[in-house]
Amino acid sequence: MNETTRNARKYTEEFKNEAVQLALKSENVNQAENALGVPIGAMYVWVEKAKASGITTVADSNGTINNVNVKNLIDGNRELKKRLSRLEEEKAILKKAATHEAQELK
Repeated sequence: MNETTRNARKYTEEFKNEAVQLALKSENVNQAENALGVPIGAMYVWVEKAKASGITTVADSNGTINNVNVKNLIDGNRELKKRLSRLEEEKAILKKAATHEAQELK
């Protein structure tokens, strides 16, 4: 038996589902892996399996158990990040325009 096999940890399905939810809420999967002390790459496997199945069980802040479509969450998250990026760019442009107008008024 090699060292990797000997040191491999078994994680419950509940732990994996909660880890996937943390990964989906985090900026990136590495951040969630580090926070939970999960071996590098394991979280990616869990997230990919969750994406493939499409549905995972999660508990909300009230403890209510819900079934969530992971693909929809990921797609929605991606769209929100795009929108945030566009709005930040618009804000920067407007800020520059306001600065330019203020300088012209002096």
